[in-house]
Amino acid sequence: MTSNALFYQAGAELPLISHAQGIYMWDTLGKRYIDGCSGAITCSLGHQHPAVTAAMKAQLDQVAFSYRTQFESQVAIDLGDALVALTEAQLHKVFFVGSGSEAVESAMKLARQYFYDRGEPQRQRFVSLRPSYHGSTLGALGLTGYEPLERPYEDLITPSVKVPSPDFYRFKEADIETHVEAVLSQTEAAMAAQPEDSIVAFVLEPVGGASTGARMLNKRYVEGIRTLCDRFGCLLIMDEVLSGLGRTGEWFAWQHWGVCPDILVLAKGMGAGYYPVAGILAKGDLVDQVQNQGGFMHGHTYAGNPLACTTGLAVIRAMQNEGILDNVRELGIYLRQQLDQLKARYDFIGDVRGIGFLQGVELVQSQGSKAPFPAEFNAFSKITAIAREKGLLIYPRRCLNGVEGDHFLVTPPLNTTRAEIDEMMTLLDQALAEFSRILP
Repeated sequence: MTSNALFYQAGAELPLISHAQGIYMWDTLGKRYIDGCSGAITCSLGHQHPAVTAAMKAQLDQVAFSYRTQFESQVAIDLGDALVALTEAQLHKVFFVGSGSEAVESAMKLARQYFYDRGEPQRQRFVSLRPSYHGSTLGALGLTGYEPLERPYEDLITPSVKVPSPDFYRFKEADIETHVEAVLSQTEAAMAAQPEDSIVAFVLEPVGGASTGARMLNKRYVEGIRTLCDRFGCLLIMDEVLSGLGRTGEWFAWQHWGVCPDILVLAKGMGAGYYPVAGILAKGDLVDQVQNQGGFMHGHTYAGNPLACTTGLAVIRAMQNEGILDNVRELGIYLRQQLDQLKARYDFIGDVRGIGFLQGVELVQSQGSKAPFPAEFNAFSKITAIAREKGLLIYPRRCLNGVEGDHFLVTPPLNTTRAEIDEMMTLLDQALAEFSRILP
């Protein structure tokens, strides 16, 4: 491959993509890959889904773009109504944007303007977890708890109040219940230490993503955070950019615990990799407060454009017509069983965690010690490179504040079959076997 003008993150030269179909992708040399991570946990219906591509082509024959202050779009209205229905009308209003980071910043700005319009301009602080990931733009980066991403921009961002995330793998207390109570106690103390009535919102991922390796919460913790938000008079924002739209076996991960946020953030799975579309859903009284004071002082050029909304609506309808949630519930259990079997075979797999088709595998020196590999070994990049060579794509990161604690995500398209999971696991087993031979 010749050099080109593009630059992203530093790394090895990558293959050129040729085409894709279902869970499979091919490079220009003809090599086939299994998309075991849905790209960036995005392609939730795989590649070339006929209903989605047909809807997009039909929309292109009508109009691709219209600006939200000049025209309303019926497909934007329909997509908004569809999303509200998926929340069982617990959230009532929708605002569309183009990406996850934009959606997180939209949620932050809506929450802030809500209090500003209520005559509480002193509410300027957000609370979020460490580790966590909420985006790479400066506002969202201020919420993110992942040191390598924060370090170059520390003097530019406004950091949130960081509180510890529950860790059901490395907790030190006698049991998980005691651990959760300890974390909630620390969180309450951190919030109480802020100036009175200064907190805008608590922001969390109901199931962790790339920065935690699918770290889980539980009902008691989420209910406890809701109680703290009510006590301190702040809002609860849930970032489901990664976990939303069916990946956990419910439309939204918060539905597993029955604790609805005040603002919900969505992206990735909304467009399923076919077109950028994202958004926030909010409770009606919150939006009414802002609308009655002149409207939300925010917006983006491509927000709610017809092609994006047609894509999002086609994705939801395909998921409903094809019983995708049932598939994730059933085969998510099967996927977890297969990963647990690999854990039983390889002592360097310390933890398998997650829910549905959002599964994380943490790598350690041994299951007994739970000690992470030395950071300089770069276990997360090595296993990913080996898997790619075998023809399997997985998604790597580090789960201990981005500094150490190697993991990878296994997050296949939501319409993946049992046979395709078996094929993925065969390749992953081969990759793990090869990885075992290069351990320090």
